[in-house]
Amino acid sequence: MLLPKRVKYRKQFRGRMKGATKGGDYVSFGDFGLVAMEPAWVTSNQIEACRVAMSRFFRRGGKIYIRIFPDKPVTKKPQEVRMGKGKGAVEHWVAVVKPGRVLFEVANVTEDQAREAFRLAGHKLPIKTRMVEREVYDEAQ
Repeated sequence: MLLPKRVKYRKQFRGRMKGATKGGDYVSFGDFGLVAMEPAWVTSNQIEACRVAMSRFFRRGGKIYIRIFPDKPVTKKPQEVRMGKGKGAVEHWVAVVKPGRVLFEVANVTEDQAREAFRLAGHKLPIKTRMVEREVYDEAQ
């Protein structure tokens, strides 16, 4: 399960998920990428479930790149506790994902293999996703 080694502040505000992604919107490591179409909080458990699903499908082949990291703490007060008395303890960690963000990349696999692996991974995520190919930029222009 992914989580930061240490953080400057233990608890954070919830924040907003308005607008498109600020960066990480193109395939840079692999040949194919899985792109988010909606905003969401993706938990560290969901990221791990995607990784396991893809690596099981590839068996030994293919390289998986995880392009998101859960660095936002989500707090929760215990059940049946009255309101007040401060903010709850950190329950889990999430990655804030906005539309257009590349979540995962794969290399050394065929397009059909990548499509199937991303289909399996997409079922583990709380958002709609789509597959994109790496864009090759022509240096001569």
